[in-house]
Amino acid sequence: MNNEKELPKRKPTRLKYFDYSSIGAYFVTICTRDRMQILSEIVKTNFITTGETKDSAVGEGLAPPEFMVRLKPCGEIVKKQLQLIENRFPSVTVEDYVIMPNHIHVIIFLHENAGGASPSPTLDDVICAFKSLTSRNCKQRFGIEKMFQRSSAEHIIRDMEDYETRRKYIHENPMRWYYDELYTEE
Repeated sequence: MNNEKELPKRKPTRLKYFDYSSIGAYFVTICTRDRMQILSEIVKTNFITTGETKDSAVGEGLAPPEFMVRLKPCGEIVKKQLQLIENRFPSVTVEDYVIMPNHIHVIIFLHENAGGASPSPTLDDVICAFKSLTSRNCKQRFGIEKMFQRSSAEHIIRDMEDYETRRKYIHENPMRWYYDELYTEE
């Protein structure tokens, strides 16, 4: 699938001397190759009656519309693989995620290794395993070659405020997608 606009060249987003096997929380974004919209679709649900007065910011007795992520078959595979990360890597927790049409946002916690002969996985180990297994499943089932971009974007979550900001971003992402789509259609 060719995009009309050429995508910009990616610059490294990683901190040069940071150890990405360090215990902590990471906000990760993984994009599909060529921004293929194969993971989900964002559906705007109807306005919800709230019983508020006409002084409401969005109209008489109406709350803003809700936005729902409806997974496509590849998105279902992504969801399953995200849920299996903790089984593959016992010292890793997947906290929050959203599967958008052409990208995924996820918060991943790396914990202390609970023992065993293997060292704790790095963030790269987790992301590579996830991307590889997801891609393999989608290729086998749907013939999709090269499902994801080579790299991903990672942000080290520094404190509770940063964590809450990233969680909010994940939960509000479907709403932003809808408005971004309207803006780009003009």
